[in-house]
Amino acid sequence: MGKQVDAFNAYRSKMNEVILEKQNKVINRLFNLDQHTYAEGALSVKTKELMGLVASMVLRCDDCIKYHLGKCHEVGTTTEEMYEVFAVANIVGGSIVIPHTRRAAEYWEELISENH
Repeated sequence: MGKQVDAFNAYRSKMNEVILEKQNKVINRLFNLDQHTYAEGALSVKTKELMGLVASMVLRCDDCIKYHLGKCHEVGTTTEEMYEVFAVANIVGGSIVIPHTRRAAEYWEELISENH
């Protein structure tokens, strides 16, 4: 993968290990709940990840955006679908989401560049 994607994934994995090894019951349960929320159910994993991405963009969490972009890529989201998601996030969140859309587009380009 690209430099930005590799750096994000390495840092996320490292710090999740640090956090989870402390065995804080509340944090561990929260991580577990998050993992189960995005599992296949009445809604597909892809639908849930796209929803998570919109929410992350509206809440302006760049780490969350990167995480959901990676997951969306893993489940086969197309670039056309991604830009519709960007459009929904910008309509819901307003123009303040535009800078996050720029960074999301850059990260998405890096994710899809591995396929070329």
